[in-house]
Amino acid sequence: MRLRFIAPLMPTLVEQPPEGDGWIHEVKFDGYRSQLIIDEDGTRIYTRNGHDWTAKYRDLVQEAESLGAESAIVDGEIIVLNEAGLSDFGELRKAITRRQHDLYFVAFDLLHLNGHDLREMALEERREILASMIEPGGRIQFSEPLPGEAKAIFHLLDQAGL
Repeated sequence: MRLRFIAPLMPTLVEQPPEGDGWIHEVKFDGYRSQLIIDEDGTRIYTRNGHDWTAKYRDLVQEAESLGAESAIVDGEIIVLNEAGLSDFGELRKAITRRQHDLYFVAFDLLHLNGHDLREMALEERREILASMIEPGGRIQFSEPLPGEAKAIFHLLDQAGL
């Protein structure tokens, strides 16, 4: 079965980080929001607006085989890192055309897996499955949750230039 692009949920800009325990905090990487789709027709990567950019991301398409999925839809961000190890939007366009080996897909949600739509499942459960699929050290990385209170996390990330 050929899987179709699912329009992603977009973040909402707020003045203050949310309070309470009902939140997962992650780094907001500076890149291109993307969706990786694996099915019987192969692997495709789409932009957040549903444009097929598979040809631009050859190395990441090949790396997707490491996920070991028969079929999957993974929501994430395509980034390139600077010398400090921070995502660098300014370098991203150059890397897409000239330095494919510098691109990373940072995965943060699993919407579909092996014939099952997972969107009704709790986010924490989907992320747990996704984390188990991703081998450390590759070009596909899992967006790890950050422990702690939101305001402290925000302050630390702001200090780090994220």
